[in-house]
Amino acid sequence: MKLDFLFRQFRRILIVVFVSVFFAGCAEKLQAPHDLTVGEGFTNPIGFYDSVPNFSWKLPVSEKVNFQFAYRIVAASDSSLLPAKPDLWDSEKVVSDSSVWVKWKGAKLKSREKVFWQVKFWNENGDASVWSKTASFELGLLRNKEWQNAKWINLPVSDNLNDRFVPQYFRKDFLLEDSTEDARLYITAKGLFEAYINGERVGNTSMTPGWTPYKKRIETITYDVTHYLKKGENTIGVVLGEGWYWGRIGYTNKRIRIDGEPGILCRLETELADGQNKIVASDSEWKGTDKGPIRFSGIYDGEIYDANFEMSGWNKPGFDADNWEPVRTLPIDEEVQLQPKRHYPVRAQEVLSASTVSEPEPGKFVFDLGQNMVGIPELKIPVKKGAKVTVRFAEMLNEDGTLYTENYRTAQSTDYYISANTGEINWRPSFTFHGFRYVELSGFDSDYKPRKSWVSGIVQHSDFNKNGTLHTSDTMLNRLQKNIIWGLKGNFLDIPTDCPQRDERMGWTGDAQVFAPTSLFNADVYSFWASWLQSMREEQADDGALPVIIPSNRTYKPSVGWADAATVIPWTIYQHTGDKNILRENYEMMLKLIRFYMADNKREKTVFSSFGDWLQPFSHQLKDTRRGDTSVELIHLAYFIRSVEITANIARILGRQEDDHELSEFCDSLKLVFQNKYLDTNGKLTTEYETQTAYLMALGFGLVPDSLVNTVVENLVGTIERANKHLQTGFLGTPLLAPVLDEFGQTELVYELLFEETYPSWFYSINQGATTMWERWNSYSKEDGFGDASMNSFNHYAYGAIGEWMYKRIGGISALEPGYKKILIAPMPDKRLSFAEATYESVYGLIKSKWENDNNRFKLEVTIPPNTTAEIRIPADEEQRLIEKGNLISEQQTEMRFSRNDGTIILQVLPGNYVFEVLK
Repeated sequence: MKLDFLFRQFRRILIVVFVSVFFAGCAEKLQAPHDLTVGEGFTNPIGFYDSVPNFSWKLPVSEKVNFQFAYRIVAASDSSLLPAKPDLWDSEKVVSDSSVWVKWKGAKLKSREKVFWQVKFWNENGDASVWSKTASFELGLLRNKEWQNAKWINLPVSDNLNDRFVPQYFRKDFLLEDSTEDARLYITAKGLFEAYINGERVGNTSMTPGWTPYKKRIETITYDVTHYLKKGENTIGVVLGEGWYWGRIGYTNKRIRIDGEPGILCRLETELADGQNKIVASDSEWKGTDKGPIRFSGIYDGEIYDANFEMSGWNKPGFDADNWEPVRTLPIDEEVQLQPKRHYPVRAQEVLSASTVSEPEPGKFVFDLGQNMVGIPELKIPVKKGAKVTVRFAEMLNEDGTLYTENYRTAQSTDYYISANTGEINWRPSFTFHGFRYVELSGFDSDYKPRKSWVSGIVQHSDFNKNGTLHTSDTMLNRLQKNIIWGLKGNFLDIPTDCPQRDERMGWTGDAQVFAPTSLFNADVYSFWASWLQSMREEQADDGALPVIIPSNRTYKPSVGWADAATVIPWTIYQHTGDKNILRENYEMMLKLIRFYMADNKREKTVFSSFGDWLQPFSHQLKDTRRGDTSVELIHLAYFIRSVEITANIARILGRQEDDHELSEFCDSLKLVFQNKYLDTNGKLTTEYETQTAYLMALGFGLVPDSLVNTVVENLVGTIERANKHLQTGFLGTPLLAPVLDEFGQTELVYELLFEETYPSWFYSINQGATTMWERWNSYSKEDGFGDASMNSFNHYAYGAIGEWMYKRIGGISALEPGYKKILIAPMPDKRLSFAEATYESVYGLIKSKWENDNNRFKLEVTIPPNTTAEIRIPADEEQRLIEKGNLISEQQTEMRFSRNDGTIILQVLPGNYVFEVLK
């Protein structure tokens, strides 16, 4: 039912439609919209990927602004033309409340094109805002042919799979006849690169260009290099590392060879003050050498740097490169698309200092950074000439204080620095990363006593802003929230990895799909997921099968719950953003997956594999305890149904009525199959083992008939009680545990599970010293030591999926409509907590929910951003009164609709700040 006050607002809007025509020239008095972005949240990007972008902005927080009634966007090729003379696009006044994902309707944009744009809006009263500040974006090189005369360049390397790739250095001198007005460096690599101009490092990115299905697509990066250049002699230099393209990736001691050898491709375009254009492209005129100081650098094994090979000034004018080799050139392959990177690259985000230094073995000093992190070390240490400094890493320590590295498996994860002179060095590796808390240092000048300042940890991850915060009165719960965030930061390194430390670090789809909802609460990772989903589409087989790892570098059968990332993640992103484009982009991939499921059901033997409910504790399985006790056939059918239903919902949203009808009918028939096969008349499972996960899937995926819901819930609760009120779920069951129990009236039980401190539980690992999420519930215990080293990551985000429920029900923030166009504020207080506060930066603006609870009062502070509405649910008995900023709220309230239902006061509110108090 719509609110009376909202109907009044809409009637006013209809009147304004006509009135505004006659008052178009009225005085502009509202504040400007702000936070202008294009695409999936990019602010003034260069090297942008989309020639038909969309636009978003936020309305000012003001008592004069509740809703947007209309907007106008103007775009021009030069900022001086705005707003009066837009030569690229003028939307004119559009009557719409859309302030996000507004599609470009000018001419299709071209490579290199620069666009400046502004927006203004009208509020619900017809009042106009001032124009926003000017925003901009600039396209990268969108098609292979636009690289023109640029060629791939490299030096020949060994064909022996056991030979290590030695990083290659390239340089080119060039003359500029005048000062530079504007310059762009378009660059990429088959491997990884670092670029320099006149001795200065270009940009602050790491591990670029990133990891994609290299046989289909390689990402390109655009840098503004105007200020690096000068009139006269200039030099461009590039270092090439093997990265994910050529190195040892994925359970093997051999090198991975993708398609051809590593190489560099770049194009420097310079506009000079005299109007001339200067192009410097990678071609046969460049020179290269593999005799530089980086002697080896690999993802798993670390980096070797020998300062005796340093080439002073190699990337500056005047360097003598006579002994460098001519490069080999290779043409651009038209089958491999060169496309601008569509999410922000990896950057150094913060620096951790060592908290302690110990010496568990003579001459080997261990620096504790206090936090399991991902990135690289920075060393500021004294060395003697010819010394070999060894830098080793670990997430945990053995009882004797030495590094525990068994869980790294074959990953050597060791850096070496060989000194050329006696003195102090300042060094960090270039083309590797490590997962670690502890750094072991040896080989430095022993005349000095180690200081904590010698070693720092440079935290690296894909660049994104923090989206949400959650803080409570409980220190353990706050530590859990921190661990979830550190798990996100540690495993969002260009792709969503399963772990960052051992010989794996790959994009497992099952881990990703269970954690995606939590990640979107904590960080602005829309573009990150959208980019990875493009890789998923590129990796999908013609028959619809999806590999369990994206990008894929080895043959695996598709797996149930893992392949379903193709439906679950786009649907999750849509719920958080409201952007239908993510559904359009991935819809055909979803249909192909459904067809694969259907074809698989007709085969005598399934093509699907199953990891089951991965790493469920206390499994009875004898063959492989990691796969849990839940029937793999049940999981198969449950996820099949879930993907069909999600795809049907998306078909409906996209207006594909025929698909919607067909998929919905098919989904209903599959649900009947599930009910008949796996539930008896008492709502009990018919499978060999009665598991929490099976009941959770049945309830969470809507597979239980209404007549059996209560008994299925009772049976689920029974499995938990028989486990002494402990969870017994793995990767697939754990994300469902809290939301399903909560939905069916078992919120108190959720809190009991959440606050449990004995194994298995979320707090158990914290009690054992965890500073991030672990792969296993008991990866380590003070009593029993370390778990199975063959699979024992101490930075694994899957079990951090509980974070979604923590934001929604402890913090109290969730979406009633996609993109938080309508917001639900519904915190569920618990006796274990006296307060909780959550914030979430939605596409419309900041949402805040903060509550305090004591014996006599419940207080709730709420912030609702402009252009949205909210429903607020406040726990209150019938006799309790509700006050908002000192005013009594009742059924007669005219500004917000008030109702009571089963111990809850329900309010419908407009944008604004509210302070509610429930008094006895």
